[in-house]
Amino acid sequence: MKPIFKPFTVAPSFPFSFVYRDTKTEQRELPDHLHDWYEMVYVHGGKGTFFIDRTFYDMQAGSLYLIPANTIHRAFPDAEDPVTSTALFFNPALVQAPSYGEPFSYMQCFDWSRQHRRHELKCSFALREEFERCLQEIDEELRGSEIGGRHAVSLLVQRILLSVHRELGVAGGGETNKPPAIGPLWMRDTLLYIDEHFSKEIGLRELSKRASVSPAHFSRVFKQMTGMNVTGFIAAKRIVKAKEMLIWTDQNVAQIAAACGFDSLPHFHRLFKRIAGGTPATYRRGPSR
Repeated sequence: MKPIFKPFTVAPSFPFSFVYRDTKTEQRELPDHLHDWYEMVYVHGGKGTFFIDRTFYDMQAGSLYLIPANTIHRAFPDAEDPVTSTALFFNPALVQAPSYGEPFSYMQCFDWSRQHRRHELKCSFALREEFERCLQEIDEELRGSEIGGRHAVSLLVQRILLSVHRELGVAGGGETNKPPAIGPLWMRDTLLYIDEHFSKEIGLRELSKRASVSPAHFSRVFKQMTGMNVTGFIAAKRIVKAKEMLIWTDQNVAQIAAACGFDSLPHFHRLFKRIAGGTPATYRRGPSR
């Protein structure tokens, strides 16, 4: 299944979405998806596998996942003991605050996550208590009708992010341990290779040859572990890069399409709209980040 763009139908003045203590199943889990908001997923219990960007993680109680904007991800709940988790989605505008003269930003943990390609934090007992208390309070604020409820939610999200920062020790560089080794070595090497060469002409035959497995076996395992086929995964990687370039460079759409591996501008436009949910020009003018 190809990655999809997940939209958020919320008021622009309150860019926040919340799914509290939801027990996942294969039937109810979203397919691989992308969105322009930032996401935190906290696991209360159960088991599963989380595929984020190019790494697989074992989902267990007390695990926290930091998912920066425009990151391919999908959870695979265990059939017998499915994961129960809470997901927070938000635009950085929700937690904007003055610096007060300190080198600190509430979004800094997501920068760390993207830089180190690490998306999982095994929470300490103290952080688990703090996280679960804040999540319950957010749920109560959203269900209630007290004045200042949205402000309270914003403050609680800031409190969560501050606690995560302190747990990571971001100011001192944070954890830089290697990601967990889940799945066959050839699969992990393949994901790394795609990550470094997605703008080139690569396909199933070349990748399976590099992995020293048959194309049929490669295709079956890749789909089983990531939830999508090779073509869809490479296409999503290209669109993610294109979105970054649309925001952070002055290159025109044709130049960006070529740099991301597209030899046809109409094909780039069609794929961008299907995966990202809009045209490149619309995204450049005002993405909902």
